[in-house]
Amino acid sequence: MFNDIGPLELVTLIVLAVLIFGPEKLPKVIQDVTRTIRKIRDFSESAKQDIRQELGPEFKDFEFEDLNPKTFIRKQLDNDDLGLKEIRNGFDLKKEMAEVADSVHGRDSDASPSPAPSGGRVDMTKKPEQPAADDRPPFDMDAT
Repeated sequence: MFNDIGPLELVTLIVLAVLIFGPEKLPKVIQDVTRTIRKIRDFSESAKQDIRQELGPEFKDFEFEDLNPKTFIRKQLDNDDLGLKEIRNGFDLKKEMAEVADSVHGRDSDASPSPAPSGGRVDMTKKPEQPAADDRPPFDMDAT
């Protein structure tokens, strides 16, 4: 619940509580707050049990954490019935990115043969142009 509170923030909250409630009333306030949290947890657990009983035996494996979309998707993607693990394991992201980088930079990659120009494919790679010895580099008005 409070996983993102650091030690400095916790000390600040304690100092504020002592200043607001005073050292005499602070233990009573802490007891009241913990009692209220305990009642809320008990109410929540009893509501979960009532819902499970009302749903019946076919939903005995139902978990309320599955209602979180992130948890639901993670659970469904880890399911072996879909065959996604084989697809994920067969996909080599580093190799694909290297091939894309090679094609962008105009280098020939060793893993894939160069496409034949007669195959109906257009070569979209940018070929580096060799400037003449006395040519100046292009001037970009927006860059200066």
